[in-house]
Amino acid sequence: MAIQFYHYPKCTTCKKASKWLKDEGIDFTAYDITTDTPTKDELRKFYELSGLPLKKFFNTSGMKYRELGLKDKLADMAEDEQLALLASDGMLIKRPLTTDGKKVTLGFKEQEFVEAYK
Repeated sequence: MAIQFYHYPKCTTCKKASKWLKDEGIDFTAYDITTDTPTKDELRKFYELSGLPLKKFFNTSGMKYRELGLKDKLADMAEDEQLALLASDGMLIKRPLTTDGKKVTLGFKEQEFVEAYK
């Protein structure tokens, strides 16, 4: 499966991740996370594949996260509600969200990309 790369085009971290994938000759399909936001079912699959806590999928430094006061609300929300919220607005999702169908990475740390996609 080709790598799916959900990014925000103006995000510098996303640009670094995209450059790394290109420099390594790794084929990927890029999706603008604001217009091609993953669905609730896709997010559930990514969450299950990642082995990470669901909270890690939230862009905790984003304006939208702060505006909605999610820091205090997430703990009381059901998993289903959290997934629906993430699917409702791509700006709430930590980016880039990258997957090859077997592994999922959030954000960009070069060492994680080397381990996951090389």
